[in-house]
Amino acid sequence: MDLGIRGKKAAVAAASTGLGFGCARALLEDGVEVAICSRSEERIREAAAELGGRSVPIVAAMSTENGARSFVEQATEKLGQVDILVANAGGPPPGSPATTSIDGYREAIDLNLLSTIVMCQAALPGMRERGWGRIVAITSIGARQPIGNLAASSVARAGVSSFLKTLSAEVARDGITVNSAQPGIHATDRIKSLGNTDVVAQRVPTGTLGTADDFGKAVAFLCSEPARFITGTSILLDGGAYQGLI
Repeated sequence: MDLGIRGKKAAVAAASTGLGFGCARALLEDGVEVAICSRSEERIREAAAELGGRSVPIVAAMSTENGARSFVEQATEKLGQVDILVANAGGPPPGSPATTSIDGYREAIDLNLLSTIVMCQAALPGMRERGWGRIVAITSIGARQPIGNLAASSVARAGVSSFLKTLSAEVARDGITVNSAQPGIHATDRIKSLGNTDVVAQRVPTGTLGTADDFGKAVAFLCSEPARFITGTSILLDGGAYQGLI
């Protein structure tokens, strides 16, 4: 399928590894020029070298407002514009609802909620001016089905879902779609480092873990021209792990 986005410009946050990297690779394969970021210069340069010629490495940390805004501003400067924004950030440390400190919740909100809001606000003016844009935030199954030992993450990512739903209605007539992709358990380096991936996979109805490449291709479709009527929604990419009806 021709996604109709060849020649578009994308900013993919937190893309040195894992799901962000998978999204960057999928967009590049569909002819998009991609700016990627990490807080580590070494890691983001290595990722850009692996991705190849149309990827631009940028050093920026999603944990601060200035870092999130700087990423979009630098991507706009280096690419000329940003048509596609994939908002992403690492996850905060684990903790239960009662034991997670207020500072822990605050850090999660900065990292996983406010960074997305800041990036969207930075990218939207150009998208509105051109009458075309795609925003996809990588959140978590925890935004829909809270994870007890990842309380701060679940709270922050649920906030992202609310923000995106509200934003989608505001910008829909500007030719901009706004969605989120909610991953379950994927075979990222973080999961592999825990060991026993076969045991972890048995917690998923499919009996397998997701891959970053498949996740990236699903996100690339949400960024496509054929997906122009999909907005204001959250797409589960979890191998059937979510057990709710809605």
